[in-house]
Amino acid sequence: MDKPKFNQDPRKRFSTRVENYIKYRPKYPQEIILFLKQENILINNSIIADIGSGTGILSELFLKNGNKVYGVEPNQDMRKAAEQLLYNYSDFISISGSAESTELNSDSIDLITVGQAFHWFDIVKARTEFSRILKPDGYVALIWNRRKKQENEFLKDYEKLLIKYGTDYNEIEKRKLNFDLFFGNPNLYKIAHFYNFQVFDFDGLKGRLLSTSYIPLSDSPEHNNMICDLQNLFNLYQKEGEIRFEYDTEVIYGQLK
Repeated sequence: MDKPKFNQDPRKRFSTRVENYIKYRPKYPQEIILFLKQENILINNSIIADIGSGTGILSELFLKNGNKVYGVEPNQDMRKAAEQLLYNYSDFISISGSAESTELNSDSIDLITVGQAFHWFDIVKARTEFSRILKPDGYVALIWNRRKKQENEFLKDYEKLLIKYGTDYNEIEKRKLNFDLFFGNPNLYKIAHFYNFQVFDFDGLKGRLLSTSYIPLSDSPEHNNMICDLQNLFNLYQKEGEIRFEYDTEVIYGQLK
């Protein structure tokens, strides 16, 4: 039986997953802030545009550093969740916009951040828009929490589960992230790595799975079999009722010259 296709529009894909996204998606290592400061990319009064800001996970990292953050998010449900979660931060400004049309002023941003969203962008149009809103000496930092699936046996088998049940997982994974095209020159960007992890009981692991855009929810005929396979996977690898979910947090940073 062919797998059902989800809404291909990234502005709508996560609307039914907001609750699990808030609870179970990983945060970003605090070390990123220190690193960007050491690289003279970030200071406390830097103005940030967090593009594809979702529920505000990455935005909060910079808000805690004292930065003013424009959270630009096209998905209304995700954007509303961020507005509620970050309500106490007076320097958070929520914007209904996209990577290709941010609604921000020209030459107004010191640092553009993108957390776990760059693969949804039209690279050429996003580069044009980022160049417009960045100050002449501004930077871009593209950030991912990438599963350590090459060196972790649990995550290797978890990857197989995603391939088996993910509606368009392979298509998403194959999206070419052409950093040379985006930055304009391979010498204009660098890559830094940071260790990150989460610890889950089974309910947490299930929530982490269901926060993913290509995974079938409870109205799918494949859902129950998928959860059964996940339970078997958890039983195989758990230690004292918990699973360690490891990431390599990758930061691709540079300027658009």
